[in-house]
Amino acid sequence: MEISLLIIFWYGLLHAFGPDHLSAIADFSIGKSKRKTLLITLSFAIGHGLMLFIFAKILESQAISPEILSYADFIASIIIIAMGLYMLLMVYLDRVHLKKHIHNDKEHIHIWFGKEHSHNENSSLSAFSIGTLMGIGGVRGMLITLSLVNSHTIDFMMVLAFVMGAMVVFVGFGMIMLFINKRLLYSKQNVRRVVSVAGGVSLIVGLNMIL
Repeated sequence: MEISLLIIFWYGLLHAFGPDHLSAIADFSIGKSKRKTLLITLSFAIGHGLMLFIFAKILESQAISPEILSYADFIASIIIIAMGLYMLLMVYLDRVHLKKHIHNDKEHIHIWFGKEHSHNENSSLSAFSIGTLMGIGGVRGMLITLSLVNSHTIDFMMVLAFVMGAMVVFVGFGMIMLFINKRLLYSKQNVRRVVSVAGGVSLIVGLNMIL
């Protein structure tokens, strides 16, 4: 059983490297603090894993048309495309802002989109929602993986192993985004460049998921 869990964990790692997952995390994490970046990454991973488990259990006993699952992929791709277009539009309209100020002798940088700066963000909730949508679409790949270990019953430990493998990649990528936030986003010009790249990648990834 331990070897089976290791196999599932490994496939969870591979599954997480999907460009749709990473682009979604990147879009939500740009310009965020260490705490917010970690919350966004964990929210995405938890939402993704929760839906994988729920739908895997449903599919274990119920026959659901593959078309229903494909709708989740389609909706997720549309959202990723919309996020990419939004970020590119913000750059084009010059609504990507950076402000520096000092608290307790430490410089803080705030980055936001739009006309006014607001602290009432729902990035974690949005990341959780996208994670759940992608989890519904990704359940087919996970079921194929589980079938490789010749198990006819999907238990919590098997799904947890898959999710933990995916979470390693998600959190690792979140740390990369944190590094980018700290080291590269020190000027408005750099922020515009990073946002443009992230928006362009999201647009390409979303279109590729549909086509």
